[in-house]
Amino acid sequence: MAADSDPESEVFEITDFTTASEWERFVSKIEEVLNDWKLIGSTASKSLEKGELTSGTWEEKSDEISFADYKFSITHHYLKQESLADKEVKVESEEDALPEAMQDLLSMSNDFPPRAHCLVRWYGLREFVVIAPAASNDAVISESKCNILLSSISIALGNTGCQVALFVQIQQKARRMYVGACEGPGVRTDFEMVHLRKVPNQYNHLSGLLDILKSKIGCPLTPLPPISVAIRFTYVLQDWQQYSWPQQPPDFDALVGGEVGGLEFGKLPFGACEDPISELHLATTWPHLTEGIIVDNDVYSDLDALQAPQWSVRVRKADNPQCLLGDFLTEFFKLCCRKESIDELLGRSAFEDESKAENADISQALQKLTEPTAVHIPRLSTMSNMVHSARKRMHKHRRVEESPISNEVLNSILLFLFPDAEKAGDASTAKRSTSRGSSIATAEEEGYNLYSQFKSAPSDSLTYKLALCLCMVNFYHGGMRGVAHLWQEFVLEMRYRLENNYLVPGLAAGPPDLKCCLLHQKLQMLNCCIERKKARDDGRKQTSENALGGSVERKLSNSTGKGTSECSNKELDKENKGESSQQKSWDSWSDSEDEFFECLSDTEELKEGVQESDVKERTKGEKKDEGAKKEIQKWRPEGRLHQHGKLTLLHTGDPLYIPVTQEPAPMTEDLLEEQSEVLAKLGTSAEGAHLRARMQSACLLSDMESFKAANPGCCLEDFVRWYSPRDYIEDELTDEAGDKILKGELSARMKIPGNMWVEAWETAKPIPARRQRRLFDDTKEAEKVLHYLVGLKPADLTRHLLPCILHAALLKVKEEESMEDIPSVRKIIQQIITHASKLLRYSNPDIKKLEEIISQIIASEAIIARSRSLQAKFGIKKCEKEDEREELERFVSYLLEQPEVPVIGAGRGPTGSIIYKLFVNAQRVTTLTPIDDEPGKSGSSDEHRSSLGAVSEFPPPAGREIILRTTVPRPAPYSKSLPQRMYCVLLKDEFRLAGAFSSDTSFF
Repeated sequence: MAADSDPESEVFEITDFTTASEWERFVSKIEEVLNDWKLIGSTASKSLEKGELTSGTWEEKSDEISFADYKFSITHHYLKQESLADKEVKVESEEDALPEAMQDLLSMSNDFPPRAHCLVRWYGLREFVVIAPAASNDAVISESKCNILLSSISIALGNTGCQVALFVQIQQKARRMYVGACEGPGVRTDFEMVHLRKVPNQYNHLSGLLDILKSKIGCPLTPLPPISVAIRFTYVLQDWQQYSWPQQPPDFDALVGGEVGGLEFGKLPFGACEDPISELHLATTWPHLTEGIIVDNDVYSDLDALQAPQWSVRVRKADNPQCLLGDFLTEFFKLCCRKESIDELLGRSAFEDESKAENADISQALQKLTEPTAVHIPRLSTMSNMVHSARKRMHKHRRVEESPISNEVLNSILLFLFPDAEKAGDASTAKRSTSRGSSIATAEEEGYNLYSQFKSAPSDSLTYKLALCLCMVNFYHGGMRGVAHLWQEFVLEMRYRLENNYLVPGLAAGPPDLKCCLLHQKLQMLNCCIERKKARDDGRKQTSENALGGSVERKLSNSTGKGTSECSNKELDKENKGESSQQKSWDSWSDSEDEFFECLSDTEELKEGVQESDVKERTKGEKKDEGAKKEIQKWRPEGRLHQHGKLTLLHTGDPLYIPVTQEPAPMTEDLLEEQSEVLAKLGTSAEGAHLRARMQSACLLSDMESFKAANPGCCLEDFVRWYSPRDYIEDELTDEAGDKILKGELSARMKIPGNMWVEAWETAKPIPARRQRRLFDDTKEAEKVLHYLVGLKPADLTRHLLPCILHAALLKVKEEESMEDIPSVRKIIQQIITHASKLLRYSNPDIKKLEEIISQIIASEAIIARSRSLQAKFGIKKCEKEDEREELERFVSYLLEQPEVPVIGAGRGPTGSIIYKLFVNAQRVTTLTPIDDEPGKSGSSDEHRSSLGAVSEFPPPAGREIILRTTVPRPAPYSKSLPQRMYCVLLKDEFRLAGAFSSDTSFF
């Protein structure tokens, strides 16, 4: 205890007052940020031009600072201006020059900017810094904290010499309350603010506000220097009376001819269903007044809106107006996120039946088509009958009320998609549809070609029309179930056309176009299969007839050739069944069946096919000895197309003929990707590379066999001279006699050991193209396409067709914009094209980015709808005078592009007269007096004013803004004369005073 009471054992706490406090660190951080942003010292810029605060480019920088654990954001807002030359800077940067912020307080060229930061509107500043709580829900409310912040910025401004106005946001952020300061050499400006919910009665007019300013500046001079006044009254028009929105919504139940929902098939709707303009704001401005010129108090006012020297108009747009095209796109886009299948939506499969036997037959339909045996024409008709009976059973089981699409609408859609279906049994009709599909030449290709950029489809193609019909069905007829119903019918139609050799209309001839969407490529692939199948069936009939006729002639003319005739008849029977008597080549890498392709361009040589097959039957079982080779060389050439110039065979000297070859197999992009993946999986080993080369040489082997058949006695060098001339090198040599001769040899790559060309040439047999195994198995590929189409869900179908819908929507916007000529819409269209062309080139585009594109299209539609709404309200089409109509058109165009548009002639011009009538008629509706004449007919506002009687021309102003300025010495009479400014806004539920009061800090 004694030790505890010892005074020496007590611990003394020593406070080091030299360490920085949290407040000092906060001030230091402000100074550091100001230094980083190079806001130290005076700056010199050219004076502000008229409207520059609105039209100029504003930029900002932000940083984060903290006071203890309370975080603030500090933001530098500034108007981007060109810096002055060095000479101009020297003139301006004198010791007594005022800071830019103080000069801006007196500038009258940028009063009431229509679009700017609130501090710019209240004080007219071109540059300032704002310190505000970082969190949106934080606020500096207590007076002591406000004073600490004000002291902090004052110290920071004094220490750094910064002449930029510095503000602190206080109270709740929604109130937009700011206090601040600006310091220069010997001068200081304090920015103060008053914000009330109601306007005091004594300050509800100009005279009361002047009293506030005079009492605040406390000028000792008499008389007081004049105070300049700028006034703006804003009137709001919300009730458009008889000027209803001209767009009428379509009749959803109408079905007249080729129209569903009041819309023609293949065309998207356009326009807003409600008025996209909600309010019109008229601002009447008196820019340059003095307090002695005008009277405005609680008894009398000289401020008549019709007498205001300046009028300006702005429009308030409706929030997200309902637009038809936007609704179409949005509803169709929603299908991308659905997961239901066709069977889940329609209840039962299209081919389901109560009869087990019939069901079994239908379930084996695909197997019958893909069997290795030949498919006879009678079986095809049987298959088509099965498909049609399945369709009838499907409609029978589905009650009428359960069908998403009525039969009448469905038939109209199918006739629109397949115009040749009216005469389905007429082959000439199918031919006409084929020629139409092969000669697609659209106006889009000439002027506005987008499908290749969007990877969609040509605007007159079947895929494009199908996308529009599905979009319309989704919106008007059953939604997602209607889409599933129409798609099911479409797939059945594709099956029917395949079975009956009817080409699909609206598709360009040739292989799939990889610039189009995958679904369009699949349909083109199906068309290729139908074309090949039709050609093979026609060639088979002709071959059978010619072969039978030839065998009869040989029986009559050749008495000793019984065995040969029997062999020929057997061969013909095999050929009619689709079986092969030819030996397989490269069976190790091809698992397809031996199927033969009769080339229609070589049908005349089919007459001699029986004789050639006889020779091959005799030599089939023999060994490959020298006698057999000589016999093969004696074969007559087959499958010649035409002679290749003056080239001759190297060994025999006979002319070299170009053979008839098989066309390469068409492929869609998914098949190409699949093939590339298979080839990539083979690896980089020698065996893998060899196998990959053999897989890629199917077409090469076919061409070699055709070349050998057309040129008996040829060698590999002959083939290379035709197929790849660069791989045959010729040198000019001199023989013993002194004559110059040409000697050729294969290139170095052709002489590499194990070269694939040499291996393929040794394997190839002299077989013409018509008897080779098909490079393109159209039966198998057609079934693959149909299987792919059947397996698509509505969501998958929507993703495939979405590029077509965006393509159609953009063309619709472009068409509508051409009628209105709106520059902003043209700019948006170009942005959409650039964005979409980059996005849609991939198979699975980002959903969020697709939503952005749709939003841009909807925005374009809304702008065009606003243009038409304003044209209707201002009666442009009813205007009789050409010059006045042109002025109104320019005015409406500016309203869409600019935030605020001045009215030429104010209330006395043609535009002002129409605006005046709109307000007058709105007032007459409220007082139940007759409405004035149409707005399109202009006239003097004074004439209308004389006929109003007791009715007020304008409603009370919705807002009043007053700017008071003066230059007086403060605080003493001998102080420097400095700018003083007070901005006042008087609304129904708001009263705000924003004052900037300057004082001399050197002579006070």
